Amino acid sequence: MSTITQTVALTDARFYAYHGYYPEEQVWGNEFFVSIQASFSPDRVDPDDLDSILNYEELYAVARSVMGDAPEKLLETLAERMLDEVRRRFGYVDALSATIHKTRPPFGGDAVGAKVSLAWTKT
Repeated sequence: MSTITQTVALTDARFYAYHGYYPEEQVWGNEFFVSIQASFSPDRVDPDDLDSILNYEELYAVARSVMGDAPEKLLETLAERMLDEVRRRFGYVDALSATIHKTRPPFGGDAVGAKVSLAWTKT
């Protein structure tokens, strides 16, 4: 027996936000890139009804909402909130991942970035 898995992804959506562990990060802000990937069985959705199916526009709305909220200290917290929101809104999702890339973390270095990824799989 075989199955088909549909994957929808938002890649490198850019946001300027005020998240970070250090107080100056929450004042100066930083540039972030967000990617979210969701997988599910296409048998569970109507592919012709864009209002009821998880699509990249919905993923962008989740990322925009979370990144625009009050500052969080940890990128892990933001990524977890994104996963929780997608799971809440689209219960048929089987697997999710969220990656947040901060372009200029405040610890110095030339052209250094920081990235956090979280993944969830339905058991």
